[in-house]
Amino acid sequence: MPHPDIKLDDFISRFQLLRPQPKRTALNQRKAAVLIPIVRREEPGLLLTKRAAQLRKHAGQVAFPGGAVDSSDASLIAAALREAEEEVAIPPSSVEILGVLPPVDSVTGFQVTPVVGIIPANLHYHASVDEVAAVFEMPLAEALRLGRYHPLDIHRRGNSHRVWLSWYEHYFVWGMTAGIIRELALQIGVKP
Repeated sequence: MPHPDIKLDDFISRFQLLRPQPKRTALNQRKAAVLIPIVRREEPGLLLTKRAAQLRKHAGQVAFPGGAVDSSDASLIAAALREAEEEVAIPPSSVEILGVLPPVDSVTGFQVTPVVGIIPANLHYHASVDEVAAVFEMPLAEALRLGRYHPLDIHRRGNSHRVWLSWYEHYFVWGMTAGIIRELALQIGVKP
């Protein structure tokens, strides 16, 4: 897929035609979901948040809107939509769900399911001051450029795993968020 001018229709058809193949089974039992909000415009964007500095976990990190599934959620998709509404005021009815990527394990013990959805370009985001320090958009073509992600192998508790690192403007995108974006790029057929 060419980098400079990714079109939304091309992204959608690639995502829907190239179904994700689970690379490994997620081991964590606690369920969570994140919304990967793709902004509908001629040159689509990827909406991201920077988490509030006072949060107990992942403070100040770039993330997708999302969180733990709770008993009121009918599904993983419902959990992602609820969290996106709570964190950045994206109305669930305004999200066109394309599908999900295979779940990934977080270091905090969750099995996180990424939910891919298209949102309108004219939404007015209202960040929850308790959870979100900033809301920003990265051009989707730039986000899906595999060359922007750099591997770092980390050894923790006798286990080794790879994390991905990247910068966008003054935002440091790394860890699970960078890994999910990279998996999305691979899913739609971007070549490493």
